Amino acid sequence: MKKGIVKKLIAIAAVATIAISVVGCGSTNGGNAEKKEGTTAKATGIEAIKSKGKLVVGTSADYAPYEFHTQVDGKDKIVGFDIEIARQFAQDLGVELEVKDMAFDGLLVALQADKVDMIFSGMTPTEERKQNADFSDIYFTATHKFILRAGEEASITKIEDLKGKKIGVQKGSIQEGIAKTNFEAGDIKSLEKVPDLVLDLKNKKVDAVLVESTVADLTVQKNEGVAVAKGLEIKDPDGGCAIAMKKGSTELQTEINKTLKKLKDEDKINKFFVEANKIAMEQ
Repeated sequence: MKKGIVKKLIAIAAVATIAISVVGCGSTNGGNAEKKEGTTAKATGIEAIKSKGKLVVGTSADYAPYEFHTQVDGKDKIVGFDIEIARQFAQDLGVELEVKDMAFDGLLVALQADKVDMIFSGMTPTEERKQNADFSDIYFTATHKFILRAGEEASITKIEDLKGKKIGVQKGSIQEGIAKTNFEAGDIKSLEKVPDLVLDLKNKKVDAVLVESTVADLTVQKNEGVAVAKGLEIKDPDGGCAIAMKKGSTELQTEINKTLKKLKDEDKINKFFVEANKIAMEQ
């Protein structure tokens, strides 16, 4: 979904902030920057991935149906919409897929540190993130909803109804940016995992949780005692999900865009999404 330029909610766009440590990775020295970019491109290029025989992707597997844990033949496995796209890309490259699960707000840091080759985690390519990573084409455009305790959805139908209440968001997510734009800092609670936010909602430690719409709908279907706020779906036409890679990864960017186009042309993006929803609902 989680995790610059920030617009008002009434303007229907928002941008998340990322760690200062990530932002500070750039260099303003022309020669050093050129040398660093060349090194980065080599480290994350197609040949480097092929030479090690695997594509290592980072994700935050707590965001069904995008990426989540499930049991397959008695073993824990990370599956989901994004993971199937990553698997297809690995096949197109002729390599194995390795998925690393971590906190959403640590994904860009891991990318900078060469711990992963790419990020497949429903990430929005904000202007601030683009300073530290290259992105693929947008492959999915989402909206956002508030999850409330059941019985309270009728009384919360506009943003003003949430003023002064505690809002839960995933740390580093686009929703965190939306919350920071529209609520007081003291009224925002950021946690690494969405299930922990839902638990806090049930335990009345937060009054609402803001997540991507599909995640909100699925969460409500799988959890008793929670509901989606009516009339508060937030559209984000300037956002959407893209795949992140290190700066200077021109060749890698070109190849992933080819894979995305092929998947869209074959309508497999929608197929992956439907299948991931089905798996998540059966858990």
